[in-house]
Amino acid sequence: MAKKVGKQTFIFDKPPVLINTATVAGPFEGKGPLKNYFDHIYTDNLAGQDSFEKAEKEMMLNACFTVINKAKKTPKEVDLFIAGDLLNQIITSGFSALELKIPYLGIYGACSTSSEGLALASMIIESGCANLVLTATSSHNLSAERQYRYPTEYGVHRKPYNQWTVTGAGAALVASEGSGPKLTSATIGAVQDLACKDPLNMGAAMAPAAAATMLQHFADTGHGPDYYDLIVTGDLGKVGYQLVMELAAAQGGFDLSRNYHDCGLIIYDLEKQDVHAGGSGCASSALVVYSYLYKKLLDGKYNKILLAATGALHSPTSYQQGENIPTIAHAVSIEMI
Repeated sequence: MAKKVGKQTFIFDKPPVLINTATVAGPFEGKGPLKNYFDHIYTDNLAGQDSFEKAEKEMMLNACFTVINKAKKTPKEVDLFIAGDLLNQIITSGFSALELKIPYLGIYGACSTSSEGLALASMIIESGCANLVLTATSSHNLSAERQYRYPTEYGVHRKPYNQWTVTGAGAALVASEGSGPKLTSATIGAVQDLACKDPLNMGAAMAPAAAATMLQHFADTGHGPDYYDLIVTGDLGKVGYQLVMELAAAQGGFDLSRNYHDCGLIIYDLEKQDVHAGGSGCASSALVVYSYLYKKLLDGKYNKILLAATGALHSPTSYQQGENIPTIAHAVSIEMI
């Protein structure tokens, strides 16, 4: 059974297994440095559909069916589907669940959804309530832009600290037994607020949540940053990445410079692709962790990774009414043991 240690962390006595993963990417992401790691790259942003929202659903379903097939399973063998996305009422996940016909839990953690899904899947499996859980998330640059900011056709100039919402989807199968990396612990984050009101400056808004969850994980488990080969956040970009290192040093006395990176800085070539501060969106961490980092775990380059994906819990309504942007981060440790 899982046991709680400290204030916010659960240690799994029989760690669930990440038996397989799948990623599908948009055309822009398919031109980045991880292009050889994705299972499928779409040649257009509509993915053969007639709207960007339908294209996002196509991507999530593709990732889900791909990981199920790679694991030589069928949807009927999956006990539970846990998914979330950025669109209003998480419609990508809901409409995907309709076609998958797997019992479904929809979650909203914004861009923290990848780690939230892994944490919940692990806790449910560890409790004995399921043996095989599918978790997925997605984002689409063009569907997210017109919901949260402006349609790209509007031609708004982007500021240097702006990030680029990643187009794609990632899915993972978590099982009670099997071969693959183990999910050894999960630290459930608490909502943070740096009093940021700018919906374009997501890195600065989310960095305090990432730092708080990391520091709590270290305090609860007794493991410092050096325990991990790699600590990776989800989508903070250049601004948030630097701020996390400053906060970790100031608040916890930790130097993260040796082994900390951010998926928003890994997914794109910042010199050749005009993404300003880096990548963001639910698919940022999902595409990096479920493709490149999963492969590096299997290859033995990494043995212990801490994923701390972050999310901004605002909406167009809240920031138009002058509210601050509250944020969250959840952390899961993924180990080859």
